Amino acid sequence: TALLGVLVTLSIVALVLSLVKIEDVTLPPTVKYGMVFDAGSSHTSLFVYEWDSDKENDTGVVSQTLSCEVQGPGISSYANDPPKAGDSLRECLDKALKAVPAAKQRDVPAYLGATAGMRLLRVQNSSAADQVLAEIAKTIREYPVAFRGARIITGEEEGTYGWITINYLLESFTKYSPKAHTWVHPEAANILGALDLGGASTQISFIPKGSVINWNETSRFMLYGYSYNIYTHSYLCYGQNEMLKRLAKELIAVRGELGGKQTLLSGYQAQAYYNETISLSSFHTSPCTNKTDPRLSLGDRNVTLEGRGNASGCLVAIKKLFNFSVCGQSQDCTFDGIYQPPVSGQFFAFSAFYYNFKFLNLTEGQSLATVKETIEHFCARSWEDLSSSYPEEKPERLPKYCANANYILTLLLDAYKFNETSWNNIFFQMKAGSTDVGWTLGYMLNLTNMIPAEAPVWVKGHTPSLWAAAITFIALTLTLGLVALLV
Repeated sequence: TALLGVLVTLSIVALVLSLVKIEDVTLPPTVKYGMVFDAGSSHTSLFVYEWDSDKENDTGVVSQTLSCEVQGPGISSYANDPPKAGDSLRECLDKALKAVPAAKQRDVPAYLGATAGMRLLRVQNSSAADQVLAEIAKTIREYPVAFRGARIITGEEEGTYGWITINYLLESFTKYSPKAHTWVHPEAANILGALDLGGASTQISFIPKGSVINWNETSRFMLYGYSYNIYTHSYLCYGQNEMLKRLAKELIAVRGELGGKQTLLSGYQAQAYYNETISLSSFHTSPCTNKTDPRLSLGDRNVTLEGRGNASGCLVAIKKLFNFSVCGQSQDCTFDGIYQPPVSGQFFAFSAFYYNFKFLNLTEGQSLATVKETIEHFCARSWEDLSSSYPEEKPERLPKYCANANYILTLLLDAYKFNETSWNNIFFQMKAGSTDVGWTLGYMLNLTNMIPAEAPVWVKGHTPSLWAAAITFIALTLTLGLVALLV
């Protein structure tokens, strides 16, 4: 009888403990994944991102899980053999699937955004551009992902998404507060501008200071519950690869006027000059250089370009690629009559801005005077000196650093109108933390606004101490029950 009384008492205690102090608790949010191909003019990269499904103010807090460089040239190079464009992506797609749990793969949104290389192909041969994108879509659809499309993004989209990426990674939009255990909007956010230099285009994006007059190049969007309006402009044919083609054509045309046979390309002084042979027909392969020039003879022939180490001559030749005269003395005009409000604040310069200056060891915040002196000294070095000093550098890249660096100076100083003071506000970097800087992360962040958040899953739960006590009494009740049965 006593045992039965104890048994009843323990049962009642266990029941009470299991019912009191029950709370509604949420299970941890599930992880969502997304993948974006960056199909640039010279190469393609794949990025895989992840974020919690509950999101923060309708925008995912996204991190990079994987990056993969696609082997081979940019997809626009496959205009004559479109199926190869799709096949080139397979290796990276296989790697991406290994980074995503099998149960989640079919829900992963997959996008491909093509930039300036495909913009040029579309101008030159729209049907070829469509065929390349169709073959890419065909390939991606073979994989267990939620393919959302392959398209050519505008230059303004590219500039805007790059700006979003930079400011997200630098926690200008939102940052985690350990004290509040939540994501908060920084009170004094330092919003940076973005400078992007690709192979076929270049972009500038920033928030202008004060009221802006005549502001047509604008991009408006919402992130983390806040709206943003930025100035952004993209210059097609002003990426570094297309610039070099235009420079070569201009130098050949000038020498043609003077009756010379050889000319300066990127400038190196040596007894054995650097030289490069170019076919005039190659200028017809790009819309940036295929216009007829009366200074050039008709028909195809080969022309040899010879470097002479003339740094100032190189800079003068590059400046001829811009039409600055149409802007006059206006401070809100870059070139070709393009409106731009005065630059303000700090800027993050990435892609080819960074790669060229990194090679020249100019990414540590050097003054403008030091930068100019370094570039001039580099351009004046002999080709023999350079080729022996940089044996590991790709031979097709080494001759171009002089012209590229002078082009960057011209673009930043003469076009965008940075000066000795504002130059110190430019930071040449390619990563923020462990994440690559580019337009794809900004693209994914913006898309998470359109991907519905999952409602949190609620369950009934105890505080740990009460749960442990209830389990203990239940165990005792079961033990004494078994003893009672055996007795």
